[in-house]
Parts: sequence; C-alpha cells; structure tokens
Amino acid sequence: MSDAANTPPPDDAPIRVLIADDQAMVRTGFRLILGSQPGIEVVGEAADGSECVELARRHRPDVCLVDIRMPKLDGLEVTRLLAGPGVAEPLRVVVVTTFDQDDYVHTAIRNGACGFLLKDAGPELLVEAVRSAARGGALVSPAITVRLLRQWASRPGAVTGANRLTGRELDVARLVAVGRTNQEISAELHLSLSTVKTHLGNIQTKLAVRNRVEIAAWAWDTGAVRNR
Repeated sequence: MSDAANTPPPDDAPIRVLIADDQAMVRTGFRLILGSQPGIEVVGEAADGSECVELARRHRPDVCLVDIRMPKLDGLEVTRLLAGPGVAEPLRVVVVTTFDQDDYVHTAIRNGACGFLLKDAGPELLVEAVRSAARGGALVSPAITVRLLRQWASRPGAVTGANRLTGRELDVARLVAVGRTNQEISAELHLSLSTVKTHLGNIQTKLAVRNRVEIAAWAWDTGAVRNR
C-alpha cells in the first residue's frame, strides 16, 4: 500500500468524502449528516458503481462511502478497483450496507475496505467511520465486530509469522485490536508516529495481513489481547 493511502489529510484541510449509493434518499441523508459536521466536505455523489469509480479516480477523495448492492458494479468490486491488491494509489473505502452477511464483510476487507458499517448504525457512527478512515484507521459496526474478528482470524494462514513479532510489535498489535489510532498508540507507548507506522508495516508483512482489521483479528484469535 502506498504512503499516500496512509497519510491523513492536513489538520486544517476538510475530509473530502464521496458517497456512492443507488438510492437518492440515502445519498441525501448521508450528505446532510456529513455536511453538517465541521471538517467534512462531500465532494461528489454516485448512483452506481461505475460512476463511483470514475468520480473517485477523478477527485481522489479522502474517504469513499460505498454501498454494496449497486447497478453496473457492486460495492465489493468498486472496493477492489479503488483499494484492492495491486492498486498503485489506493483510496480509503468504507462499505456501508443494509446487509449483515459474513461473506460480504470478508470480501470487503480482502478487497481493501478500511471500514464496514451497517446503515442502521446511526449518524454518530457514520461520522466516526469517516473520521477514522481519514486518519488511516478502521471501523467495523459493533454489531458484527466480534463475529468478524473470530471468523476472519480462523481463516487458514491468518496467523502465519506470529512467532516473528517483536515485543514492541506485539504491543502495537494489541492496541490496534482494541481500537487505538496511530496517535493514541504513539502516546501510550511513547513512540514517534513514524515509528508506530514502521511497526504496523512490519506487523502486516510478518503476519501476511493487509490492514488493521486483520491485525485485530489475529490479536483476538491468538489471545494476544486477552492475555495482556
């Protein structure tokens, strides 16, 4: 993943958001919620997956909110095209859907999503998911988090390389698993932000995982969090 995908927008710059959903009422609702928040700007709306990919590549928003069931391209394929393996400059994609299905969650995460949110999660969680994604974090709806972590981590190969984590890398993985941001990890472990990012990169390489959600899955599955 490129450095651009991990670099949050400057503190004084608004978080630029693209909304993709085939229902006009949903797009309007999300736009009103996000547009009322300080530091968030909706820069585009798409009614289908193909339009979402086109607008995202043109405007390079900080966060893309993507529904799963859309015409032309579904949200999972949109996620793969914008954030998946092999994308030179991946974007941050948060999948927002009505459908709480394990295969959707797993595919979205494998395709590079940094968040998975149910539409009934509420305005506060929607805003939190956008802000978390813009900071380089990840957020999954609380309704599915525990189930996701248990099932994702039990996939074959999900914990390979665990014995190569250093003590400090294990500390970082544990804090990722309980939802700490990079800034919070930096403060808690008395490390520079760049050092935290280096540890995260090393952890992903050693565990053969692609993002923070998979790091969290590994930590819960292996007992790294429960054994603190």
